[in-house]
Amino acid sequence: MGINVNCSGCSKTVCNSERYMEGPDSCPTRIKTEVIEKALKEYDKPEIREFARQASIQEFENYMKMPEGLVSRNPRVEEVIQFAKKMGYRKLGVAFCIGLKQETEILTQILKKRGFAVVSVCCKAGGIPKDKIGIRDDQKIAHISNGPGQWETMCSPISQAEILNDSEVDFNIVVGLCVGHDSLFFKYAKAPATVLITKDRVFGHNPAAALYQSHAYYRRLIREEPFKKRLSPSP
Repeated sequence: MGINVNCSGCSKTVCNSERYMEGPDSCPTRIKTEVIEKALKEYDKPEIREFARQASIQEFENYMKMPEGLVSRNPRVEEVIQFAKKMGYRKLGVAFCIGLKQETEILTQILKKRGFAVVSVCCKAGGIPKDKIGIRDDQKIAHISNGPGQWETMCSPISQAEILNDSEVDFNIVVGLCVGHDSLFFKYAKAPATVLITKDRVFGHNPAAALYQSHAYYRRLIREEPFKKRLSPSP
């Protein structure tokens, strides 16, 4: 299998300089040249090249020079709006978690005021019971608070994606979809997508906070344990 790529443990980050070929043995610039060359051919496609070009310009425009150095200019929601306008997108899809309906209402209002048509789809659209995918009664959230025999609607990110596909949106914005549900949405959505809010129930949808606390209050995150697949009970 060879050497595994390990950018996160890089001892000398040179890929952002003219010395990009001087990285360590695990540097993908050195050991994955054929893969990179194959990937670069995708940028020869006009629509991909333009998307990447506008994304790079958007990155550039988010910085301004101040006496103390470079500082950020815009929050992410403003960047999403600016990028969508750069690309000429008119109809935006919003795939959101029902738990973030209030945030989505605010977002939708902002997007409409900025001239976009908006199609928003809740994760519970369709009202499909969790029994459909083999969830037992004791595996339902409602069981924890209200006991057995409760109805519980499943999240259906595939339905969200297909509804937005059917609505022929130009660009999708994901708001707080659960881990795994977001993966299915990306898999089935036809239009490009970006994430505005990443769900973190503990840290107020700021998952980076757990990393910042991994050597303090959340030291348990860095405990050592052998890999063992965690199996949930079968239906």
